Amino acid sequence: MAHASEGRSLEFRLPDLGEGLTEAEIVRWLVEVGDVVAVDQPVVEVETAKAMVEVPCPYGGVVTARFGEEGTELPVGAPLVAVAVGEGEAAAGGPARERGAGDGAAPAQAAEPPAAEPKAEGSGNVLVGYGTSEAPARRRRVRPGRPAATGASGRANGRVRAVEPAGGAVGTAEPVDGPVPVISPLVRRLARQHDLDLRELTGSGPDGLILRADVEYALRAAAAQGGRTADREAGTGGAPAGAVAPSASSPSDGTRVPLKGVRGAVADKLSRSRREVPDATCWVDADATELMRARAAMNASGGPKISLVALLARICTAALARFPELNSTVDTEAREIVRLQGVHLGFAAQTDRGLVVPVVRDAHARDAESLTAEFARLTEAARAGRLTPGELTGGTFTLNNYGVFGVDGSTPIINHPEAAMLGVGRIVPKPWVHDGGLAVRQVVQLSLTFDHRVCDGGTAGGFLRYVADCVEQPAVLLRSL
Repeated sequence: MAHASEGRSLEFRLPDLGEGLTEAEIVRWLVEVGDVVAVDQPVVEVETAKAMVEVPCPYGGVVTARFGEEGTELPVGAPLVAVAVGEGEAAAGGPARERGAGDGAAPAQAAEPPAAEPKAEGSGNVLVGYGTSEAPARRRRVRPGRPAATGASGRANGRVRAVEPAGGAVGTAEPVDGPVPVISPLVRRLARQHDLDLRELTGSGPDGLILRADVEYALRAAAAQGGRTADREAGTGGAPAGAVAPSASSPSDGTRVPLKGVRGAVADKLSRSRREVPDATCWVDADATELMRARAAMNASGGPKISLVALLARICTAALARFPELNSTVDTEAREIVRLQGVHLGFAAQTDRGLVVPVVRDAHARDAESLTAEFARLTEAARAGRLTPGELTGGTFTLNNYGVFGVDGSTPIINHPEAAMLGVGRIVPKPWVHDGGLAVRQVVQLSLTFDHRVCDGGTAGGFLRYVADCVEQPAVLLRSL
């Protein structure tokens, strides 16, 4: 075991991964305790709500501790590893919290930080595209001593502290002063929606951090004990004595799958879209025979093969240039529609980890070859779980090719905060009236789901009709090239 005189042990904490992410799940450790690591060497692979990321450590030295097993979900700012470094490396490593080598316990709260510690530069390389300027500062908070929980609590949420006075009367604990130990805005929102006072909870996370599981536990416990949260009191009568919510206490024969990672992020985003967006859908059948012939002619001429989704993307960008209302977003706080200049085209991709929507940047400025190459690159990265947060955010319009699942139509949920999504069904031979006669043609169903706040049905119908015209007669695109 190294002694303090030989150096010191620095904690590396889960950095801010960008794009509003507040937590990540440990997927695979890349180092063992006792391993020697170099500066910026990846030490752990984590899964966020958006991507799989290898997290490099900004310190070089010997790994003395790992915090969390594989499968553990950690909030941003929680310790990941402790690294014993030399004095020179420790000074360059930034103001990380000092620990005794190999000591996993937190230091006494009375310990004071060094008086004149130089400002850290950080390695600048913790995540590609999201460099760190310094180690994250530790948020200190005073944790009050837990009073004896021998009396009844004023709220039946399972984790409320209560005090029994000496005279035997039961009194409800006073709210704790100081900052509430919560990092995740999702936790605050969940508590606010159910009128739950976070100061009354004891967190199960590092240093008493309140996690989503703590809030959900408190809500389930309240239901099981016959209590009710304030948002249920309005307009409801008292529940019969002994009544228990089935989901709270009754065992289930089914398997419970946690909503976390990509699945949880998708659930949150789609739920928000359904709550906020007054969407509508229109659709049309189109004869795609000529588009398929045009693609075959392009691929027969040599050079890189052009994908069908690239041609559909090119049609989308041309249509958005004619109907810019659909390349927008709604600022609900300002009550304004924001029309966006560039087209960053998202496309739905199904992977082993779930549904993801990679984004092709500046799709309006790309030709069919460039679009084909970018779609291929992002699709491969999605299947390998290597998409960065930046490649999964910032879309302005989504192209959803659900025809790959062998279905004709769909009414998808808009990818919030975008305003529209074009859906493309399978292309199949069908009887079709062509040049005054009945013929077998390659027919596709197109659908447009749009936010009715940004435009009326006439604009949406015009957009979809233009897309269908380009599918049926690709030469129409020559007007905008």
